[in-house]
Parts: sequence; structure tokens; C-alpha cells
Amino acid sequence: MTDEAVALRGANGTGLGSAPSDDELLVGEAVALDVRPAGFILRAGGAAIDFVISAALLIVLFLGIGGLGSTGQVDEALGAALSVIALVVCIVIVPTAVEVLTKGRSVGKLAVGARIVRDDGGAISIRHSVIRGLTGVLEIFFTLGGLAAVTALLNGRSKRLGDLLAGTYSQHERVPEPRSHALGVPVMLQAWAQVADVARMPDRLGQRVTQFLAQAPQMSDATRQRLAVELATEVRPFVSPLPAVHPALFLAGVAAVRRDREYAALMLEKQRLDRLDPLLQGLPHGFPRR
Repeated sequence: MTDEAVALRGANGTGLGSAPSDDELLVGEAVALDVRPAGFILRAGGAAIDFVISAALLIVLFLGIGGLGSTGQVDEALGAALSVIALVVCIVIVPTAVEVLTKGRSVGKLAVGARIVRDDGGAISIRHSVIRGLTGVLEIFFTLGGLAAVTALLNGRSKRLGDLLAGTYSQHERVPEPRSHALGVPVMLQAWAQVADVARMPDRLGQRVTQFLAQAPQMSDATRQRLAVELATEVRPFVSPLPAVHPALFLAGVAAVRRDREYAALMLEKQRLDRLDPLLQGLPHGFPRR
């Protein structure tokens, strides 16, 4: 892939018209949503927290049953039955109930910022939670998470066996805050910006300039210099007068001037519409509203 092709790629690192990846959810309107499945490490960390909580709850119940047995309040058979019930409650009923009531969350999932959702992105139901809970007895408790780990490592969304059977996956909900790539007018171009005449450029050229400015810090010096010269050559016919500065600074100044003037124009249009709003929304001759 050439450096020019790299520069024309989007800020998210994907090209236009690429096929949907595992991180994209295609909804019914054929719109791809950018979602992030929780990785194996995050899922393992959340599962470990939930496992510790379940084990602690189970130990507390066993101690309570043992205390009742030592005082003679329950016999040996009843104690064994209560132990089995406590085991089922801690490893099946409680995790399933928590997932249903919290719409796919648990203490461990809240800690790592994950949530269990259906393959289509919707909220899970009790059926999904029951399937995951029953399967979890085998792949998490009986095999100490070994079967779940092997299954998660073999698919792109880190699904365990219960997710494959229930049609669910763990979605990572803590997305990084988007960074603004907007640049101000360079200091040496402040005076030029007051008198510069920047005509409307083709949309594709404007997008290329914006993408170049966003990706320039990650480029090598030679690539940045070459692309800056190429883009500045294409932009110069739309700008007058031309400042005697480095091509990269020239592109930054042009982009900042275009953004500020377009924003000012939009604000002016909004003010005019706000002044007309009472006339557009009002009723003639005091006609009553119903």
C-alpha cells in the first residue's frame, strides 16, 4: 500500500467501502454500528471477580449450614440437601437472576465495563441467561474455566460455550472519549487569516486535507513533507493571497479559516431563523391554540 493510500484512509484506520468486521453490528436498516466485543483478558477478569463472589457466598452458606448442623437443628440428610441447594443457588440461580435483572451485567462485568447482549445487539432475556448459567456450571466451575477459555480463544468475539449456545456475546461499553483534531490558525498566519479569501473547495479535497492534518503526527517526516506539498499544490488555486509558509502550516491555516467561517455562517443563519420562528410558529389574528 502506498503512502498516499495510507493518507486517504479514514481516521479510524479503515478504508471506505470495506467489508464489515467483527467490531461492526449490521442493523436491519443496513447501517453498520461500531461496537467492541470485550476481549479475552477483560472477560477473564470479570469472570474471576464473579467467581470469587460466588465462592464467598457459597462458603458463607456452607458455614451457616454447618453451624446449624453442629447445634443439632438439622440432621445429616437435611444438611446434605441444604448444601446441594446452596450450591445450585450460588452457581446457577444467583448469576442468572443478576444477569436478568441488570440486563446482562454483573459485579465483574461492571468492573471491566462489559455487558452481555444478543448477537443482534439487543438486551438478553431470561432464556439467554438460563442457557448461559447452566452451561457455565460445566465450562466454568467443573473445568475451572478451562473449557470457557479455550472456546473464547477460538472465535473473534471471545465467546464462551454458553454464548455460542445462547446466541450472545460480551460487549465492551467503555469506549474512549473521541479526540478533536480541530486545529487553530497558526500564530504566524493570524494576520493572513483576517484578509484571506478561501473559495469553496471540492468535498473530496477538503476531506483529504482534514485527514492529513489528523494523521500528520503519526507520519514519518518524509511522508508528511511529500503529502503536504502535494495537497498544498491542489489547494493553492482556491486561496488568495498565498502565505509564504511551510505547506503543512498552510494547510492548517486554510482548514482553520474554512472551519471558523463556516461555523460563523451557520450561527448567523441560526440567529435569523430564531428571529423568524415566532412568525412561522404563531397563529394569525390571535387564533387560539388547541
